[in-house]
Amino acid sequence: MPVKRASGGPTVVLVGRPNVGKSTLFNRITDSRRAIVTAIAGTTRDVNSLPAEWQGTTFSLTDTGGLFGASEDPLHELVVVQGRRALETADVLVFVVDGRDGLVSGDLEVATALRSSRAPVLVAVNKTDDKRSRGRAVEFYQLGFEPVVEIAAEHGQGVGDLLDAIVERLPRARETAQADAPQETAVAIVGRPNVGKSSLLNRLLKEERSIVSDMPGTTRDTVDAVLKWHRRIFRIVDTAGIRRPGRVSRSGQLEAVSVLVARRAIDQADVAVLVIDAVEGATDQDAAIAGEADKAGCGIIIAANKWDLMKGRGSEYSKEFDDKLRQKLKFLEYAPLLHISAATGERTPKVLETIDKIADARARRIPTSELNRFVAAVTAAHPPASPGRREVRVLYAAQTGVAPPTFVFFTNVATEFHFSYERFLVNRLRESFGLTGTPIRIHVRRRNK
Repeated sequence: MPVKRASGGPTVVLVGRPNVGKSTLFNRITDSRRAIVTAIAGTTRDVNSLPAEWQGTTFSLTDTGGLFGASEDPLHELVVVQGRRALETADVLVFVVDGRDGLVSGDLEVATALRSSRAPVLVAVNKTDDKRSRGRAVEFYQLGFEPVVEIAAEHGQGVGDLLDAIVERLPRARETAQADAPQETAVAIVGRPNVGKSSLLNRLLKEERSIVSDMPGTTRDTVDAVLKWHRRIFRIVDTAGIRRPGRVSRSGQLEAVSVLVARRAIDQADVAVLVIDAVEGATDQDAAIAGEADKAGCGIIIAANKWDLMKGRGSEYSKEFDDKLRQKLKFLEYAPLLHISAATGERTPKVLETIDKIADARARRIPTSELNRFVAAVTAAHPPASPGRREVRVLYAAQTGVAPPTFVFFTNVATEFHFSYERFLVNRLRESFGLTGTPIRIHVRRRNK
């Protein structure tokens, strides 16, 4: 990349306390050796700016040098003035921290200064290739900035992910994203053979006139169709019926391939619609398919099909049916249960509404400050059990992922919660933040001293 003076275009500014690797990251991104790299804190005095490019997007990258931290440099005040000017003009701020050190008071000082900035702030946890930094990146969620990206600037690890996040937040990219069409939601219709999966797909497609494309295959293939619904786009896959492994082996290699394709569809789905035969009720094989979807982390809807054949049995039967099904699929207590009829169309529009609701919940990111207010309130009212001498206290929590929503809880001593307390937290998270129909993953870690 040619080295030239940066002018115009969006500006990305690297900030952080001394010796966290800002200059190394600057050199890596700009493909230059402009910034001098040493182990001496405060080596970078000037504010360096160079053009950079990632995936066709160009921007100016600025290294603020010794803006933060104590210094004996006689020109330090001038450095601070230059650095603060750079902060004021930034379109995106990259807060570089040291994964080996973990969160220290110097980082809190920088974070306080960045909170008043109008620009989005990303956290780059550097030096994560060092075994001393293993698992420490989650400490930086306390700062309240997201996303938190793990990198090793010296070797280039994770820098591509960081650049993706930077480019997404640049002004032009944000405007383009708002103008773009909505993202597709991948939906897999799964279940045993002959429960009405293809009928449900056909019913959904026939009821909606805004179909983009319809690509049917044979009964052994997946059927892939794209459907527009209320400015949403669903790519719906009707999978081949999944049978017991023994039956698959007896029916030949062809059906084995069909099962493999169906399970792959579950792995790639945002939402799985598990179709149950309402006449037969839930079976062991339904539970096995549901387990595949839960393990894959996709959102789940239970659709009890052929409900038109259950008419006239009264509300008591409906409640009894639901109780039995929930007992059979007790690990799917979070999944909405719909009574539908693909043959008559009864309640099939509700399937699309629920898919949309679950897809939104599965991708929801809860602000760290809001999450920790929730943690403080919940643990004050219902603290975790303390099996040892020391009382277990939840110090803070961070959401470390989406699809499915994943949370890390930091405690003073515990590395795991009792399963009943974990279930309690999951249920409260679901209620408090509307995480309908999606699995929730929880991890527990003891905070390093």
